[in-house]
Amino acid sequence: MAAINPNLSEENLQQWQLRNQTMPLYERAHNFSHFVGDMQSKGHILYRRRIVSPAGREVWVDDPISGQCRPMLMFASNNYLGLANHPHVLAKVQQALRDYGAGIGGPPLLNGYLGLSSQLEERLAALKGKESAMLFSSGYAANLGLVSSLLRPRDLLLYDELSHASFLDGIKLSRLAARSFAHNDLQQLEKQLENARPDSELFVGVEGIYSMDGDMAPLRDIAGLCRRYDAHLIVDDAHGTGVVGPGGAGTAALLGCEQDVAVAMGTFSKTLAAAGGFLAASRDLIEYMRYHARSYVFSASLPPSVQAAVLAGLEVIDKEPWLRDQLHENVRYATRLLSPYGILHAPAGGILALAPPPGMQVREANLQFHEAGIFINAIEYPAVPLSQERFRISLMAPHTAADIERLAAVVEQVWRPFM
Repeated sequence: MAAINPNLSEENLQQWQLRNQTMPLYERAHNFSHFVGDMQSKGHILYRRRIVSPAGREVWVDDPISGQCRPMLMFASNNYLGLANHPHVLAKVQQALRDYGAGIGGPPLLNGYLGLSSQLEERLAALKGKESAMLFSSGYAANLGLVSSLLRPRDLLLYDELSHASFLDGIKLSRLAARSFAHNDLQQLEKQLENARPDSELFVGVEGIYSMDGDMAPLRDIAGLCRRYDAHLIVDDAHGTGVVGPGGAGTAALLGCEQDVAVAMGTFSKTLAAAGGFLAASRDLIEYMRYHARSYVFSASLPPSVQAAVLAGLEVIDKEPWLRDQLHENVRYATRLLSPYGILHAPAGGILALAPPPGMQVREANLQFHEAGIFINAIEYPAVPLSQERFRISLMAPHTAADIERLAAVVEQVWRPFM
């Protein structure tokens, strides 16, 4: 398989993909593995870099290019508050391992529900201002279960075009009636609500803070439209929970419209630095979804250590609000230093996205970041269209001013030939 020429147009790249999709399965897989291996050997692919240390502001990486283990400043982790390494979290994880062992061996409805589970659900419901909550094995499973269990074929779901892949897959797998509206476009959303079938229940799905660009949804206005047109509002607040709002309650709480949200979704893999997901809603809705969300019914429960880590993380968020303050201070400082280089949106949480200047090859630029000891995420085609490639930078509370200044210095170095 020939390597992708980064100078090809998007249309030609799509044709390249189509040619390779016509190959038989094993030939296609064999050629692709050679292609990836060749690109990896040249340092052109920096996915799956092996981290051999805790996920802090600095990590040790087995460098796939030099073959050496070396430190890098981590600007690609959603460990926004540094909870992955917090002493209180680690102590609670160790206690859970002693008390409950490594795993449960069953789904929540059968043998997989612990005292930890009920404690964590109560804390999450209180955080989101809801009556009840339920845990999922991943944020992906939470979105799948939410969409597939609540909506019926005659209902209509309107969703932001930049909704997460897990939400979109829930729509596809459930074969639901759904229409997208342009990102944060209130006029188009209202027009779709006006034209909706009167015999269907209406649902509107949005995110609180969007994962790729870090911008916030106009939730207060969207909530107003949902009240006017009697639509159920669903908010995926994976990147807002623990980061914004009073007590880290999230985007809806920040904007004063949490009571307008029918179902709040969140994950444990971002601010809470673990794995898993949750839904919070009225007691009746949660009880209904416990029996109808297949990704809940047919998935094993989260390990006790993970549940303990999340519960401990929520305790830290309550007791150490200065971590959020430090995160936002770091975001403000990074925004000030990086504003000359094309920030796509004013960041609402811990995500800052940089648009590459014309002529820059994102993969080559990412290699320069890597060689300079800066670990960030390059979002490339085909994950996004060529015109929307970007660098996604995640800030954390543990980052120092010197870390952010080093990041800005490397950005200036990488950008210099294009300015």
